[in-house]
Amino acid sequence: MSSSSASQSPHGHAEASSSRPPSGRTANGKQPAIEDEASDEEALLADDPLNGGLSEQISFKRKHKPTSSTSFIPRFLTGPSASQRNTPSPHSQQSRHQQLRTPRGAHNSNDDGNASTELILDYLDTPADAGAHLADTKDASGLDWYVEGPGRRVGYDDLTAIDWIFEYAKERQRLRYLYSGATGLLGTIKQLLDASQVWIILVAAGILSGGIAAFIDVASDWLADLKTGYCSSVQDDGRFYLNKGFCCWGIDTGDQCADWQEWGSAMGIGSKGGKWIVEYIFFILFSVFFAACASLLVREFSPYAKHSGIPEIKTVLGGFVIRHFLGGWTLVTKTLGLCLAVASGLWLGKEGPLVHVACCSANLFMKLFGNVNGNEARKREVLSAAAAAGISVAFGAPVGGVLFSLEQLSYYFPDKTMWSSFVCAMVAAVTLQAFNPFRTGKLVLYQVTYHSGWHDFELVPFAFLGILGGLYGGLFIKLNMSIASWRENRTYLKGPVKEVIIISFVTALVNFPIKFMRAQASELVYILFAECADLTEDTLGLCKSGKANTGVITLLLFSALFGIVLASFTFGLQIPAGIILPSMAIGGLYGRAVGLSVQVFQAAFPQLFIFSSCEPDTACVTPGTYAIVGAASALAGTTRMTVSIVVIMFELTGALTYVLPIMIAVMISKWIGDAISPRGIYESWIHFKGYPFLDNRDENGSSIPDVPAAHVMTRIEDLTAISATGHTIQSLREMLQAHRFRGFPVISTSFEHDADTDSIGATDNVSDALLLGYISRTELLYALSLTTSKSLPSETECHFSHQPLSDPNSSLDLRPWMDQTPITLNARASFQLTVSMFQKLGLRYVLFTEKGMLRGLLTKKDVWYVLNGMEDETWDDSEEHVDSGVGQGVRRGGLREDREDAEGGEESGLLATPMEEDEDSFIGAGLESHRDRGTRER
Repeated sequence: MSSSSASQSPHGHAEASSSRPPSGRTANGKQPAIEDEASDEEALLADDPLNGGLSEQISFKRKHKPTSSTSFIPRFLTGPSASQRNTPSPHSQQSRHQQLRTPRGAHNSNDDGNASTELILDYLDTPADAGAHLADTKDASGLDWYVEGPGRRVGYDDLTAIDWIFEYAKERQRLRYLYSGATGLLGTIKQLLDASQVWIILVAAGILSGGIAAFIDVASDWLADLKTGYCSSVQDDGRFYLNKGFCCWGIDTGDQCADWQEWGSAMGIGSKGGKWIVEYIFFILFSVFFAACASLLVREFSPYAKHSGIPEIKTVLGGFVIRHFLGGWTLVTKTLGLCLAVASGLWLGKEGPLVHVACCSANLFMKLFGNVNGNEARKREVLSAAAAAGISVAFGAPVGGVLFSLEQLSYYFPDKTMWSSFVCAMVAAVTLQAFNPFRTGKLVLYQVTYHSGWHDFELVPFAFLGILGGLYGGLFIKLNMSIASWRENRTYLKGPVKEVIIISFVTALVNFPIKFMRAQASELVYILFAECADLTEDTLGLCKSGKANTGVITLLLFSALFGIVLASFTFGLQIPAGIILPSMAIGGLYGRAVGLSVQVFQAAFPQLFIFSSCEPDTACVTPGTYAIVGAASALAGTTRMTVSIVVIMFELTGALTYVLPIMIAVMISKWIGDAISPRGIYESWIHFKGYPFLDNRDENGSSIPDVPAAHVMTRIEDLTAISATGHTIQSLREMLQAHRFRGFPVISTSFEHDADTDSIGATDNVSDALLLGYISRTELLYALSLTTSKSLPSETECHFSHQPLSDPNSSLDLRPWMDQTPITLNARASFQLTVSMFQKLGLRYVLFTEKGMLRGLLTKKDVWYVLNGMEDETWDDSEEHVDSGVGQGVRRGGLREDREDAEGGEESGLLATPMEEDEDSFIGAGLESHRDRGTRER
């Protein structure tokens, strides 16, 4: 967090709120023209917040209600006139200034408060040099009160945290003006239209998500069947665009389907062995081709379409800005890439990526409504609701989708968001049902129905499945993370497309000879879940009886082992890929194996007392139920979800009877998984990619070091702060060019700033650094850019505090752009209290003061560095590391040591410009390499 580089100023420039050089490119530098072509910084500065949105700027004071009209018709049809809305008070401007000059005791408190409210609202509506428009610019007693508050905001740069408190305050203020300024019939209509915006977005997003899910189902099924053959018109009913299911519709067995042509038969091969070899070759070629096309789509059009997207969605919902992640190109690329990736036969699923697709759909419609799109907090509420639609169409489980969003994704989930999630999930499910992609009335392929119950003795194997699920989840996460680390550090076979081709080739090579692995994942899960009575054809040989099941059980277990290895390599490739369906398939494989084993044992020893509850003429054990319990346990061990998994499985089967066995297996699986690996698969990838996500539901206080915040914060000696006076436009621009920090504390000291010195805001005596506020880099850049249109010379004086003797026409007052009410803590506060405030309030930064004097700063990224470094490093309370004014009590391998040369360190870390795709880089990769480099140097 601090810096000891000799090239820095004597007072250091190691504020944690640093910034990388902005870039509008994606990871490969080939973002299409539909995305932002200008740099992120230019895009932010081009958005003038003063020309739209609110009629008046943010204030935390209540405004007078407008005077009602005496005429019935105007009062009924319209609200107050424009002059009434724009005039804060019936008092004249002169009378209000006279009130300010009156001593506080000369009039009552109500009049004083009202006048102050009107003044602040009036002032914040004026341009940046508002002092020039006020009559009493020399009155020091009142002018500072005009501009107190959070200040004006321009927007958020890429890879920065949002200000939750400011966003919700802005929304409350907008609603206050809406309901106070819109009366009568037209005002009521205006309020209804405003309230309906979110519902329009959610309904539209649900419809689009359902349509995309139906398209992916149809397209992926056809492409997957194309690996084995094609539909011809031998009996004049077949069409090339039909998959095998529709081509052979109404035929009981595939052998009797004349229209479906296997590639061996189509090539005219007569021998059985020759046909098998030809079909093997075509299977491999199509698998590799589909996977390579999916990887090329991601690389060329939208790198953010890779993986499942759930780790990034969790980070975005936690208050982090990732531009282009929810863009239009990402939606198109993810949709087409999913069709190809699923059809390739790789061990991946579409369920997790469908959550990303649903959020992209909602973001697409949010752009049509400025009130929602312009508020980052409201956007995240809508995205939380839209995420439920993804799970709803993935599993045909609307209620499970709502619980998934609540349990797994959302950072802030109030009651209104739950209702919104329910509506969006319901609309998406209804849309998918209307499309009916499988023509069976099922929302998903592997929906099954059970006709029998379970017995008490089966609780033991169900609990055993929970143990297997926890072992699988914990070991899979460790294996997948080890492969991801190896993939990042390897020096051979570089390039995402090459790796995808190799993995898909090996997967196809293994899948084809094993019948359980050759089938598509959704088809495999359906056959594993289903009862034998419901299967028209036993294609995988699961319904054999007696000793014939021994070979099937062995094959099921080997398939599960191969699946674990292949899924570990697949999840992390540069293609759209989810882990939910592969986990369900693996759990279903070992669950069915356990079920068959219990069935064989019961058939061999039916007279045992534990089987006394079995009826003689009916099947005592249903192996399919073991498959679904095993799938639930595997999913719980991987994702660490609980309630949502139980509800999803219930909605898949409709069997309320099996809720208790599923709950037992999920509970045991989560316990064992947490013991092996504390993080779930999504949290592990968030940590690996270096996203600054602070989980506000993390109750594990042992992971937070019990030290004062002063041992962790960036101290004032290492901060680049801005003094309140002594600046010019040119000197501030030079300061911004020299330091890439995200923001700067503003202080007032007895030290007079010399414009000729290199240090901006430096002070010889840090004990008298009175904190005035905090100004973000983006707001400061925008304020300085406004001076060009006003023809202010570069030598114009700038100040951040009230200057009664300054000429408003020849100086620039930057107070309206400064947050004069930042969140502060006492410098002696504990680090645990600081972390709690970051988690519960969603803060971007906290300033530490002592008797009003600035003592240090902590940002969200600083807290993330400390908390994540604590897991691999030990904290030593007695250790005191004093190095070039860095401070003391810093952990080994921790925040400050790893961030020597703070500017270069941060820019080469989380906020670095993404490297080229042939480096297999992603956001946050540089963070880990920089941390490792710092450790080696020590």
